[in-house]
Amino acid sequence: MDIQIRKGTKEDLPQVRALIVELADYERAVHEVTNTLADMQRDGFGDHPIFQFFVAESEEGIVGIALYYTAYSTWKGKMLFLEDLVVTESLRGTGIGKKLFDAVAREAKETGAKRFKWQVLNWNESAIGFYKKIGANLDEEWINCNMTEEQIQRYTS
Repeated sequence: MDIQIRKGTKEDLPQVRALIVELADYERAVHEVTNTLADMQRDGFGDHPIFQFFVAESEEGIVGIALYYTAYSTWKGKMLFLEDLVVTESLRGTGIGKKLFDAVAREAKETGAKRFKWQVLNWNESAIGFYKKIGANLDEEWINCNMTEEQIQRYTS
């Protein structure tokens, strides 16, 4: 199968969102996806874009994505954060994920990022195995914290 990796465009967003929903289903959390196509168009291609992405494309269309954004470390400076790496279920294990990961790693290098970060679910053994194989640090010291939209509203009222 011939796979091309390229920067994502606004026209790709419907297929990108479909893959995001597929990932949420894989992670047993499809009910948590509230991001709309309009949100993604605004946030990725509006006046102040806050994310970018690569797509893996075959003759069948978009079969994988790597969505990332620039973040900032007070200790290190600019970093790239890989929010999601998704390959359609039928093509997982074929090397497409590595090609997408490599594209984001090159982007981190080319943009002068001091750090490249991402998260992985503790039960995703195949992804954890890949990250260990490439020599990534799997940091168990830090606890991930977040607030939902509802929690933000309650906290700030």
